[in-house]
Amino acid sequence: MKYTITAIFFILSTARWASAQAGPPGVVVGHSPAETRVYLGSPSIVILDDGTYVAAYQFFGKELQRRGEPEKTIIASSKDRGASWKQLDTIRQMSWANLFADHGELYLMGTAGHYGPLVIRKSRDGGESWTEPESREQGLLRDDQEYHTAPMPMLLHNGRIYRAIEDRNPPEEWGVKFRSMVISAPLNTDLLKASSWTVSNRLRYDQSWPGRAWLEGNLVAGPEGKIWNILRNDTKPEGGKACMIEVSEYGETVSFNPEKGFIDFPGGCKKFTIRYDGVSGRYWSLTNYIPPEYQGHNPERTRNTLALISSENLRDWQVNKIVLQHPDVEYTGFQYADWQFEGNDIIALIRTAYPEPNGTKAHNCHDANYITFYRVEDFRGF
Repeated sequence: MKYTITAIFFILSTARWASAQAGPPGVVVGHSPAETRVYLGSPSIVILDDGTYVAAYQFFGKELQRRGEPEKTIIASSKDRGASWKQLDTIRQMSWANLFADHGELYLMGTAGHYGPLVIRKSRDGGESWTEPESREQGLLRDDQEYHTAPMPMLLHNGRIYRAIEDRNPPEEWGVKFRSMVISAPLNTDLLKASSWTVSNRLRYDQSWPGRAWLEGNLVAGPEGKIWNILRNDTKPEGGKACMIEVSEYGETVSFNPEKGFIDFPGGCKKFTIRYDGVSGRYWSLTNYIPPEYQGHNPERTRNTLALISSENLRDWQVNKIVLQHPDVEYTGFQYADWQFEGNDIIALIRTAYPEPNGTKAHNCHDANYITFYRVEDFRGF
């Protein structure tokens, strides 16, 4: 069994990491030099019907606030299977957004800035131009709370489209005030209209439970047909838990059973994307699993390993392969991987904190200076 990394600076061979001078593994899609203190995050990737890859990622950090600049999302595309990328557009005041396609049209859902209103935009030209969320008829979905999310996957199930989000109520602190919820709409409706979307009740994390927060949920249909929201669970010291919230058929209600809802999930305290593969009959994810040799650090900030994991039933997960790894826990991270199936491969867009070619380190493992494209070939063979 083997895997191949498409690379712009180098091709990773038998070693799990490369020298700092080689640059990061994979194809560099975006770069913000570490010394700028402006960081890159929120990677999202989608494959259009004609085979074009479209990617989104954002700039973030306190330096932008100091300059008085809004967070912005970059749209890029590749027509050669990820070997090269062209920037298409820059969208100001757009954060934590995911791409998805429906009936040949491209959408971007996220927030209008840091903890801003929940919005959706549409592109009819493959990502070169986008609608503005100016009203409830044109993409402004909710502005009643401070909203939080990440580039999380959409679920298409039984004629509806579903998305997991959180709000922050009251608007203070990170994580502990997040309430998990689901927004959904019937297919074949105008997704830019707020009235098309149903919003569930909102669940707060009980501080008597293990850990302190849930966030960045994945909506998936389980083997039994139920819809589940599987969320990142901020827990210490192990960092390997996730939470399973049950979602009603039409997305109107969400509920959590703390006796059964916490599951072992490698790397579960950091963001992950889950997708179901009908060929293998398994659910797959790329996560920041912590191998034994790297345990003992802050698990939420141990992001130097990216692992391919899978499950048949959503509750029992196994590590199939260490995909990327670097020995520097403090300054290196392969994180927030968003990805898609493409035949026998997985293609991924990764928020990457990695030494610059001149040897300068990233600010830390969290504050990424690169967005990279990465291909895992023959993933079912692991």
